[in-house]
Amino acid sequence: MRATAQEANEWVDGFLFIANRTILDFLNTKPELAAGLTELLPDAHALERWLIAAGIVSSPRAKTLVRGWRDSAEAASFLKELTAFRERLRTAVMRIEDGSLPSDAFLAEVNSLLRKYPRHTSLNKRDSKLVREAVFEPRKPTDLWAPVADATADLLTENEPSRIRKCESCVSHFFDTSKKGSRRWCSMNICGNKLKVAAYQRRRRGTSASTD
Repeated sequence: MRATAQEANEWVDGFLFIANRTILDFLNTKPELAAGLTELLPDAHALERWLIAAGIVSSPRAKTLVRGWRDSAEAASFLKELTAFRERLRTAVMRIEDGSLPSDAFLAEVNSLLRKYPRHTSLNKRDSKLVREAVFEPRKPTDLWAPVADATADLLTENEPSRIRKCESCVSHFFDTSKKGSRRWCSMNICGNKLKVAAYQRRRRGTSASTD
C-alpha cells in the first residue's frame, strides 16, 4: 500500500509526522509514496526544512545558523553521513521489532556519537516551576549529531519496545501510544482506510460469488 502526500494532515512542509517519536519520524524521511521509495532529504535545504518542521531547530538564532549552511560542502557531507546512519538505525529498529537487540557495532556507533556530541541542558522557570530543557544552537552541521544521537539512545532504551512497530502496509515505523496497544498502521488516513476498503471489497466479491 502506498501513500500519497495529499491524503493526510500528518504532512508538515512535505514531511510525514506520524511516529510519536521524532527519531522514528526521521526514519520515515524515506517513505513509500505513489512513485515508490522516495528520499525526502535529497539536499541540505531539505534537511533544514525537516529540522524546523520536526521542532529540533526552533529558536530564531538556530534557524539562521542552519539556513546559512544550505549550500555548504560541509552540510552536504554531513547529510550523506546522516542518511547512511538512518539506514543503520532502520536495521536496529527492525531488530527491536523482531524482539532482538541492536547489533554491538550499532551500539558502539551510538555510544561514540553520544560521547563526541553530548546534549546540553539548562534549568529554566516555567509556570512557577523549574524545568530542565535542551539547549541546542548548532554552530556547524556535525553539531546536529547531538539531538540525533540523544533521541536514538532514548528509543533504544524504551521500556516498552513492543510498541515500536512497522506499519503492516508500508515501510513507515511508529511508536504505538494507543491505550490498547493495537495500532497496526502508520496512519488511518494513509494505510488504514485503504486496507479497510480493500477488505470490504473482498468480502463483497466473496458474497456476490456465493450467491451466483
